[in-house]
Amino acid sequence: MGNANVAGTSPLAVEVKAGKNYFWCACGLSANQPFCDGSHKPTDFKPVKWACAEDGKKFFCACKQTRKQPFCDGSHKNL
Repeated sequence: MGNANVAGTSPLAVEVKAGKNYFWCACGLSANQPFCDGSHKPTDFKPVKWACAEDGKKFFCACKQTRKQPFCDGSHKNL
């Protein structure tokens, strides 16, 4: 599949809403980070669907190297 583009080097804090589905950009090409805008279509990447269970703030990965998709696991510290 290849490596994803690094879209940022720190997590992106997002206020999320219960009951909503979010589609995290896995390719790093989206102009709507951290979420998918369809830019992955010419690649082998697919967005990661995450269903929010409760309102709150979540820290989404921007470097695309996380092992806990779609959330930051600190991988950006090793770039």
